[in-house]
Formats: sequence, C-alpha cells, structure tokens
Amino acid sequence: MQGGTTIEKIFLLRTATGDEVNTIKKIARERNIPISQVPVEKLDGMTRAQHQGIVAWTSLINYIDLQTAITYVVDEGQVPLFVLLDGVTDVRNVGAIARSALCCGAQGIILPTSQSASLTEEAIKTSAGALNKIMLCRIPSVPQAIDVLKLNGIQVMGTQMKGSVPVYETDLTIPSCIVMGAEDSGISKDVLKRADYLISIPMVASFDSLNVSVATGMILYEALRQRILSAK
Repeated sequence: MQGGTTIEKIFLLRTATGDEVNTIKKIARERNIPISQVPVEKLDGMTRAQHQGIVAWTSLINYIDLQTAITYVVDEGQVPLFVLLDGVTDVRNVGAIARSALCCGAQGIILPTSQSASLTEEAIKTSAGALNKIMLCRIPSVPQAIDVLKLNGIQVMGTQMKGSVPVYETDLTIPSCIVMGAEDSGISKDVLKRADYLISIPMVASFDSLNVSVATGMILYEALRQRILSAK
C-alpha cells in the first residue's frame, strides 16, 4: 500500500485487531480503498499463500482524484461531462458504461468506495479497453462526490423512471454529471435529495426499466448530440 502499486480492494479478517490493522484501515481511508471484513474461510478461498488475515487485490487500472480530474478538463478548455455510478455493482455494466462514456465524449467516471463494482479483468474486457482510456475517479461516498461537483459549478442530474425532466429537454451543453443508480433499486436517497433535478428517458412500452448501461448510453448520446449542435 505504501509503494507504487494501486490497490483495488482489501479483504480483512473479521476478527483482526491490533496496531497494524488500525494502520491498514487508516491508509485505506486516506486513499479511498474499500475494505471488506470477511471470515477466514473467505480469505482461505482467495489464496493458497499464508495470508495472515489480509488479502489485497491490486488494481488493473489507475485512479485519479476527482478535483484533479475536473481541473484537468477545464484547463484543457473542455466542458465537463462526468458519470457518477451510485451503487452499480455489475462489472459488465461498468465496462459497457465506460465504453459509451468514452465514445460520447464524457471525460470521467466517478466510483464511490462503497457499493461499487471492482474493476476486474472482465470489466476491462467488456469496456473494450475504454476503462484504460477514460479518467476514473474514486471517492469515499456519493454525497462527497456531489459536493465536489457542485463546488466546481457542475450540475448534477439524477436519473429516474419518473424523473421530472425528459432527457431531451435537459441542457447537457453546460458542465454536467449524470448519476446512474443501482441495477435493482435505482439512485439512492442521497441523490434524490442533492441532485439539481431528476431526468428520465421517455419510453413507449410499459416496462419496468432499461438496463443501466443502455440507459447511460442513451443519455450520453443526447449529451453528444446537443454539444455537436451547439458547436455549429
């Protein structure tokens, strides 16, 4: 953790205590590395090595601080367009979202430490390499991400089936962040309270919802369409 290797996630023995364990937890918090406290059977199943109560997954990609990412985008003369994943845990959905985000001009994806998919080899494969080409920002929580975004003048839009504004009536030419919710339950209460407004994708058929990666692609394409037209 103190070298140059990026850690994706730490699995810690549920009963582990002591100064070393406290140090690991402290460093993990400082670096926004998620910790999962598990029974010894879980650790034994993850490795044949002598794990001593801790197993760490090294990351296949690199993360960037959210404020650093926003500053970079602005300094490059671009209009910020980010996607915040609020509870999206399916790695294939994350990979597909990254692919659409890169193709539609989004500069970064924001992944909260908790309730978020680990970016595994399967996620990278699903993204067709997009996860290695787009900025990935890890931050402790969704509320913290929203606070940083708003402090930088970026509008935050929650997505919901019964959102108050159809996506095509939304101004996506200004600095924007689209919040996509969990596959089963949608956006969290934190987003409902903190979002500038809620948007929806009008549908003809009476059906539960679109897949989160498909919905993200549709919204991002609308952002791309509006930005192309505004540039003419």
